[in-house]
Amino acid sequence: MTDPKDVVQPLEDSQTPLVAIEELSSLRGVNAFRDATIMLVDDEPTTIDIIEMCLQDAGYSNFVKTTDPTQVIALMRWEQPDMLLLDLNMPEVGGFEILEQIRSDPELQYTPVVILTSSVDAETKLKALELGATDFLGKPADPSELALRLRNTLAAKAYQDRLNYYDALTGLPNRKLMMERLRRGLKRANHDARDCAVLHIDLDRFKQINDTLGRQIGDDLLKTVADRLERNIRPTDAIGGSQPQGNGGMLARVGSDEFVLFLPWADSVENASRAARRIIASFEKPIELAGHELFVTCSIGVALCPGDGDDIETLMRNADIAMSEAKQQGRNNYQFYSESMNVQSLERLGLETQLRGALARREITLHYQPKIDVRTGRIMGSEALMRWRHPEMGPISPGRFIPVAEETGLIIPLGEWALATALRQTRAWHDSSHRPLRVSVNVASPQFRSGNLPDLVRNCLQRSFLDAKYLVLELTESMLMENPEQAVSVLQEVKSMGVKLSVDDFGTGYSSLSYLKRFPLDELKVDQSFVKGIPHDADDCAIVTATIAMAHGLGLTVVAEGVETVEQLAFLAGRGCDEYQGYLFSAPKAPRDWREIFEKEIEDAQ
Repeated sequence: MTDPKDVVQPLEDSQTPLVAIEELSSLRGVNAFRDATIMLVDDEPTTIDIIEMCLQDAGYSNFVKTTDPTQVIALMRWEQPDMLLLDLNMPEVGGFEILEQIRSDPELQYTPVVILTSSVDAETKLKALELGATDFLGKPADPSELALRLRNTLAAKAYQDRLNYYDALTGLPNRKLMMERLRRGLKRANHDARDCAVLHIDLDRFKQINDTLGRQIGDDLLKTVADRLERNIRPTDAIGGSQPQGNGGMLARVGSDEFVLFLPWADSVENASRAARRIIASFEKPIELAGHELFVTCSIGVALCPGDGDDIETLMRNADIAMSEAKQQGRNNYQFYSESMNVQSLERLGLETQLRGALARREITLHYQPKIDVRTGRIMGSEALMRWRHPEMGPISPGRFIPVAEETGLIIPLGEWALATALRQTRAWHDSSHRPLRVSVNVASPQFRSGNLPDLVRNCLQRSFLDAKYLVLELTESMLMENPEQAVSVLQEVKSMGVKLSVDDFGTGYSSLSYLKRFPLDELKVDQSFVKGIPHDADDCAIVTATIAMAHGLGLTVVAEGVETVEQLAFLAGRGCDEYQGYLFSAPKAPRDWREIFEKEIEDAQ
């Protein structure tokens, strides 16, 4: 069969669905649809020429024409016209048969078809309408009537397209339209031996903004983001100024805070990189909404065709994988897909699948690392740390499964279980050893943002019968600084119960001392990355010394993490550090092994 593109060359690349629609209130006159692509099918070339001239006078300019009825379906699949003017009486393949094929084709079935024929008897007209014709006109058609019939048909199609193919909030094309455009774009790219690219754009921390400031501001933010994306995507960034007319990129909203940019003529990695850089740069200025100044960033994954996939599903999946990698690399950047990412993604997916049932299978346990008084060597409490032992994969590092749990939301049930379990265990130690030990429990960002942390803590304390003063909640400074005002409110409510509050990993995030003194904190933990260098690294020594002095100035207890040597402990003692934890005294241990820990405490004291 002849290639449909070789049968006829349209004046301009068609767009499906009809994207030249204006606001419905302005749908007056055919000029509102002058960019629509109209396909003319008639076995008489003269008839096609006459119809084309009539429609040109009415303002239309994009036509696909053929006198070969055997090529109609193939040509429609290639060009995707906005509507079809179809003759009935043609040799080899008649109009009725073509109409039946169109209405049974999932790709073409909703294309408006106007019958234009000399057979105007009632029986013919009724049959055409029964087979799905949109309208019916007799030859010769009055030019004014033909123009009006086309206008009304296109208006109805435009309205339906708006409902089916566009996002109601942002006005951008939706996922359905993006997938159709991708399908056509990949087909053309393959035919023309050109590369194309898909950019998956995901806003960073949008859920936090939406949950904190409300859905209305979240919706307004998405509309502003969509507008900013459209204004900052330039055709020259995407294609180097070399694409055929009508083949620019397409931006779509495909999820809550996810957008996809399709570049059908991205001839090089640099062209795709240029587009990604421009998008990221467009978010450098804050967005002001309802009195709030919002700093928004995005992570972008880029997949190239044909190198990263030559079908829609593969290309979209790989762009999504690359976007996830961009988030893991710290957000606010772009990453190109690589095969190694796919391997990592599959491993991550497998880990997520196993993690979903790990708690029910009792594979998740808590180990406890002692927190020791620097001056007396007495055990003051412990930090509860989650551990996962898989029956086949063996021990799985928290560094592997905790990030997966946070990304998937599994950290919420895991965190609730960990808090309840740690409180029960500490109460059991109180009863058995008569030691007033504290227990420190880590709070994950999703837990803190969920809004129900105070209720969770209150309920767990009530069920464990443990006095609130023996619980320490550890939060990272980055978590607190995501929304300082909300953090102060939540912490004050938790603090009112008698619970103690600790800042974990201090110095590794982006703390603000002005906010730090506003938080109702009790404890500050010096991160092990600084402890590791003392007493030999001058910078680490200076940082640790200054941190201890500052914390004491704010009335906070100081705990050093990761203490492994006697020299480190001596340095900390000399600077007034209050407590420490680390392998120098003990690694995290299961509750059944804590008898040894208590015995070690006695031995050290002697």
